[in-house]
Amino acid sequence: MTPALQRAAAFATGQFHRLLGATRRHPVRAALLLPALLLLYVLVLIPFTPGIGDLRKAKAEAPSVLLAQDGTVLAEYRRINRQWVTLDEIAPSVVDALIATEDRRFYQHHGIDFRRLAGAALSTLGGDLQGGSTITQQLARNLYPEEIGRANSITRKIKEAITALKIEAVYSKREILETYLNTVPFLYNAFGIEMAARTYFGKSADKLDVLESATLIGMLKGTSYYNPVQNPQRALQRRNLVLEQMAKDGKLAPARLAALSKRPLKLDFERQEESLGPAPHVAQHLRKWLIDWADRRGYNIDADGLRVHTTLDAKLQKVANQAVARQLASLQKLADGRRKTGQERAVLQAGFLALDPRDGAVRAWVGSRDYAQEQFDHVSQARRQPGSTFKPFVYGAAFMQGFDPSYTLIDQPVAISSPGSEVWTPSDATPPSGLPISLRDGLVYSKNTITAQLMQQVGPARVGQLARAMGVRQSKLDLVPSLALGTSPVTLIEMVAAYGTIANGGNYLQPFLVLRVEDRNGQLLEQFDPVREPGPAMPRAQALTLVNVMRGVIDEGTGAAIRHRYGIQADLAGKTGTTQDNTDGWFIMMNPQLVAGARVGFNDNSVTMGSWGQGARSALPMVGEVFQQAFRNRWLDPKVEFDIPRPRPPPPPEPADNPLKGIVDDVLGGLLRRLRGE
Repeated sequence: MTPALQRAAAFATGQFHRLLGATRRHPVRAALLLPALLLLYVLVLIPFTPGIGDLRKAKAEAPSVLLAQDGTVLAEYRRINRQWVTLDEIAPSVVDALIATEDRRFYQHHGIDFRRLAGAALSTLGGDLQGGSTITQQLARNLYPEEIGRANSITRKIKEAITALKIEAVYSKREILETYLNTVPFLYNAFGIEMAARTYFGKSADKLDVLESATLIGMLKGTSYYNPVQNPQRALQRRNLVLEQMAKDGKLAPARLAALSKRPLKLDFERQEESLGPAPHVAQHLRKWLIDWADRRGYNIDADGLRVHTTLDAKLQKVANQAVARQLASLQKLADGRRKTGQERAVLQAGFLALDPRDGAVRAWVGSRDYAQEQFDHVSQARRQPGSTFKPFVYGAAFMQGFDPSYTLIDQPVAISSPGSEVWTPSDATPPSGLPISLRDGLVYSKNTITAQLMQQVGPARVGQLARAMGVRQSKLDLVPSLALGTSPVTLIEMVAAYGTIANGGNYLQPFLVLRVEDRNGQLLEQFDPVREPGPAMPRAQALTLVNVMRGVIDEGTGAAIRHRYGIQADLAGKTGTTQDNTDGWFIMMNPQLVAGARVGFNDNSVTMGSWGQGARSALPMVGEVFQQAFRNRWLDPKVEFDIPRPRPPPPPEPADNPLKGIVDDVLGGLLRRLRGE
């Protein structure tokens, strides 16, 4: 709208209202000018109403959908909680009640019922305020509340009438009814007749009977005033009035009217929550990105039906959801058992992430145990100390400096001082042995004393630099000696991405979620490929050495439950992590095809877990269950191995000769010969 047009509209509006005021002083003169000025006013307001193109767009409005790799719908981006249904999927009694009550000459007019309008005007002048809006005019308000407004003014009525005429030019009568019934609000976050039917009567719109149809249509005069939940008596009276209107319109027999009017108001009320889908945190994570992407290209994610194909594996996501729910339910019982009388219940939370290290594609993402209760994302938002899962960066930096996994350090008490801080004295669960321990065993058995000494030789700066290069890129790392034991808070997605770098031979790949975006017809709008960096974050040889050492964590170290509890024999490497006082439990495991990690803890990090909070007991079961199902269902190939020879366990020793065995054999043999008569 140009400034000149806006000024013209303001001038016409002022003149029109001034003339209305002058009718009291000069009624004859004003009466002669009023039609001409009214026509001018209508012409000026036309550009202020939705255009034909806007109406056609509203007619085809559809939410954008988020899809898994196999096409499974993960989420829909809707403006409001509405399930669109066609007119054929709505009970005929709903349409009959609507037309009989709101617009009896709906099929005779073209958007404006001048006869009804005149009657309403006369009634209003007589002191009885009446509305003369047709269903089409009401639809105009529902579709364009901002453009038309809600003020009780002549300007609003004219805009409404103009828009109604435009709607009638674009929509058929059936389309108007369908659109109206799908856009009208019914309280309790229920928009449209389908959600209203589910909310108030626990059924779909095509199953509504006459009484239920009349109740819902009766609400349209004032949803709050005639709310059947809060104001059942008013709703009952209004329902019976609708039934009377249906009888007058020939849609209900008089005898049936009398019988139906005596029936009580029966509801089956239940609020209809929007479906969260299998990956709600991913849907929320991508929403802002998609809005920005769509805005730059002139799309609306709520209306243009975009199809966003993600990297998520629907089957793996389902298994991850189940694994997190099952493990946290078990751990919560232990947490509740420790709660003292009168103490507030603390709820355990977790995050789980799995990605393909070969391209960075995210395969499963669980941001919390229940999105409805916890929208905070424990994958991308929660920053917590990673504990011993940070140790591979120390050993990786050491290998890059020429250290060999067989290099030994003495398992002895350690006291490290640094400028401006207290003396740091890391320790392990068991007293120092005083024996030499190799770097390999220091990482496999998660020895703090060995790792702290190695950190002194490597230096915090090199360790921090490697961690950032491998994937810990958003969180700030404090370059102090205690960084070796994971004292700087990080996110789970950063840590899993960094382990993906190790599994990928030292090449960092940024985790990504979106493969492509299509329009509603499946036409490609944009394709997204993995973002590869020009050089490795870590030399391939040292990355493979680190993998080889971390295999020991699974084969014999703190992650050995993967072998004996979950029975997985495929090539795996990983690391457990437990922070001070068992505040957080971590476990991250990698295979050439998949890397997955989990963290468990309370939102309030002053609340600690018991001995069951160790990473091997709290976080490992979630990762173990997902990998177990992935191998069992052949989603992963158990024969694929890392590019470094896998250590094979020595064959079991032959049983030693037992002299008693010979004696027993002789006795048994003699008895057998006697029985045979030999």
